[in-house]
Amino acid sequence: MKTVVESSGLPADVYSAKCPTRQVLDHISGKWTILVVDALLQGTMRYTDLSRRIEGVSQKMLTQTLRALAADGFVTRTVHPTIPPRVEYDLTELGRSLAGPITALRQWTETHINEIEQARRQSTAT
Repeated sequence: MKTVVESSGLPADVYSAKCPTRQVLDHISGKWTILVVDALLQGTMRYTDLSRRIEGVSQKMLTQTLRALAADGFVTRTVHPTIPPRVEYDLTELGRSLAGPITALRQWTETHINEIEQARRQSTAT
């Protein structure tokens, strides 16, 4: 039985441009989203921990990614009332449900990188 999108009453269909599943797929398949979720699979992290762990992410992109993940219910943001305030990020149950697909994608990429690089070299050599 196909999932029905509550807001429209229509079946969930990522191939439909009007279906909200397309927006979710676009969001969770983004480079920074995958890396943030994968990093948070290790446990609760502060912003600076994430920034150090994910080389190359700008402050703007990390902030936008964390806000979007929180808005979609994948991440919780906890502000501790200290001076200065301490903010921690953690995956929700929904966010942790991405562990399988994201871990599999990361592992596949790391396993097949040499084949991909070889194909790229052959492609540019011709």
